[in-house]
Order: sequence, then C-alpha cells, then structure tokens
Amino acid sequence: MAVSPFRTKQFMIPFCVGWFVWIAMQQLALYQMGLNWFEALTDSLVTNTLLIYVSLLLFTILRFYVPRSSSLLNLFFWISILTAGWFFAGRFILGLFYNETSHYVVATKNTWPIRIAIGFLINGCICLVGYAYFNWQERTETEKQKTEAEQLSKEAELYKLRQQLQPHFLFNSLNSINALIGTRPAEARQMVQQLSDFLRSTLKKEEQQWVKLEDEMQTLQLYLAIEKVRFGHRLHTQLEMDADALQLQLPALLLQPLVENAIKFGLYDTTEESHIHLKATARAGQLLIAVENPYDPSTSAAQKGTGFGLSSVQRRLFLMFGRNDLLKTETNGTTFNTQLFIPQPSVSDL
Repeated sequence: MAVSPFRTKQFMIPFCVGWFVWIAMQQLALYQMGLNWFEALTDSLVTNTLLIYVSLLLFTILRFYVPRSSSLLNLFFWISILTAGWFFAGRFILGLFYNETSHYVVATKNTWPIRIAIGFLINGCICLVGYAYFNWQERTETEKQKTEAEQLSKEAELYKLRQQLQPHFLFNSLNSINALIGTRPAEARQMVQQLSDFLRSTLKKEEQQWVKLEDEMQTLQLYLAIEKVRFGHRLHTQLEMDADALQLQLPALLLQPLVENAIKFGLYDTTEESHIHLKATARAGQLLIAVENPYDPSTSAAQKGTGFGLSSVQRRLFLMFGRNDLLKTETNGTTFNTQLFIPQPSVSDL
C-alpha cells in the first residue's frame, strides 16, 4: 500500500498554504462582486471545505488504486461524479443559510456554472498531482523491490561460490591425511591441526564481505602450510607484499582459489619441484595481485587449472563490481600468469 503524502511536511505545508490562499482569493472575488464580507466568507469556507474533502477522497482513491494509462478514463468519471456531488452539497448547505430571495442567492445565481468549471479543473489538477505522486511511488517501490531481489540473488550466489570452495579443498586434505596416517602419522596429526586452524579462520570470515590483505594473507599462509604437507619439498612459494598494500581491502577468501589454481598448474601431472610467486601491490587506488606459476602446455593440468577456481573468482568479481576485466590470465612460455585487479570499496560498503 502506498504511503500518503499528507504524512510529509514537504506536501502538507504547500497543501495547506495553497488552500488558505485560494479561500482568501475567492472571498475577495465574491466581495468585489457585491457580497458583504460575511456572505463572501461563508460561501468561500463552505464550498472550499467541501472541495478539500473531495481532494482528500481523490487522494485516498489513488492511494489504493492507481489506474494504468489505458484506464485513465476512469479518473475522468470519478472527477465528474465528485464534482457533481460537491456542487449539490454546496448548494444544499448554503441554502440552509440563505433563502431563495436573499441578497446572496440573487448575487451568486449566475456564478454556479463558472464554479462548476473551476471545481472540475481544481479536482482534475488534484487528481493529476495524486496520480503522478502515487504512480511515481509505485514505480520507486517496484524498482526498490527489484534491486533488493537482485541483491539477494547476488548475495546467495556469492555465498554459494564461497561454500563450494571448502568441500573441494576439504576432500583433498582429508585424502592426504588418510594417506599419511599409516606411513607418517606425525605429519598426519600436524595436517589435522593445520586444517582445523584454517577452517576456524575461514569460519570467522563467513559473514565478512571485505577483509584487509594482511588478514587474508594469514589465512592463505594456513592454506599453504597444509598444501606443503601434502606436496612436501616439491612446493615452494614466495609471497611479496608491498607495505602500502597490506591495509587495502579485498573480498574475503579470494586468494585461496588463485593459489590453488597455481598449484594445479605447477604440480599436477609432474613429480618435479614447482615455484609459485605471489605479489601484491597498490596501483592507482586498486589492489593488484599477481600470481606466477610453472606451466606445461603438454599436460592436462592447464585444463584442470582453468576450471572452477578461476571461473568462481571471475564470477564473484562480476557480481560485486559488474565488470569482467578484473581478472586476466596469460601464458609466457612455460609460465602462467594471473593478474587480479581489486577496486577499493567505499567506507559505506565496509
């Protein structure tokens, strides 16, 4: 249901002032036509009080029923009916004050056709104002609901994307723990503890949309510690963070799929060592994350690495910023490069 404009001072003050001025103008006009001040005041108050009630009734009708463009003829019908009712009610009430031979009735006898026309125009203008106001309010509410629905849909999809990362990584870690239990139980216990710390860290960020790079790197270090237990001496990582980049913001849990993708590129389908380099810098008000890892186009690891990880990152960035150019990948010989550009949020978004 639409909100009545009479609840706002921005509407009530002009409405009251406008009617006060109109009542005074009509009283002055009737006085100049030959009525005395009392007759002019009585006429103006009675007819315009009724007209105010008609305007309130029109606003009430439009509050609950805003006709479409194809049904505007219904408004003309309502204006005509209410104007006729206003006319007869005014004649009846004024007739209680003055008889047919009084000076007032004689002086105003020929003014009623003009009054009907003016009353119809006033009611028409009031109706147009009400129609425009409630139609605008309806459109605004529709747009608001549409925006809220889209936002809820985005948040649901973002939540789904974040949740999909955990089972994928968790299954791999549990498989590794299972393999270590029989041969290297100490490392298995270490990996269980690291996995517990990592999951605890991610749960703390469950409700956070944005985190500082410094905090995200702590979570990434926990993730890499687990992966180093899995892959042993084969996995080498180098993390470079510019001091001015550590306080910049990025979406929570965004780095893990990037590094996981790099590990797939560099370590799957090979028994050799792999060096992964991650660098974070501040550039033109944005956070730039660059990940570099070995790449062998002759293996299937490249195809695996371009699967869910990078596509989920790109989808999250699109949902948050509405841009498809924030994630870039390229191959340079035997090196695969991933660049991530993260615009910084406004204070209200944090």
